[in-house]
Amino acid sequence: MTNHDAKQDDCALCQEEGGELLWRDDFCRVVLVDDADYPGFCRVILNAHHSEMTDLPPAARHCLMATVYAVEQVLRDHLHPAKINLASFGNVVPHLHWHVIPRHADDRHFPNPVWGSAMRDQAVATRPALQRDVIKAALTQGILEARRQCPVP
Repeated sequence: MTNHDAKQDDCALCQEEGGELLWRDDFCRVVLVDDADYPGFCRVILNAHHSEMTDLPPAARHCLMATVYAVEQVLRDHLHPAKINLASFGNVVPHLHWHVIPRHADDRHFPNPVWGSAMRDQAVATRPALQRDVIKAALTQGILEARRQCPVP
């Protein structure tokens, strides 16, 4: 990878976890975003400071996306959303990270993007409490399984 591997003093994701830590290794981490409207909203954050996927060599890109897909599968299996939204922007925080957002047909914005105009004042249904320990265990198993296919560069 390029010389951007060092942490940046002015980068929030270099200085902070970016949410409640659910899983981490030397390559990346998975955090839970504190958003009551979107329980299970996770970020997959590359630990090294890079702003674009093409900053990474192909093996690292593959490994990062395998992690994103593993998080998506765990959220689908445990939260049963109508849809999962995957997004990588970095306009505000130019540190490579992916949003993995479980969407339900009755959430505040559905079918609009979570950052778009709200369709209702609040979610219609009350969701069961997020079982963090169950999600953490499933993430560990799912990510390790996905990583067997792509060793961390």
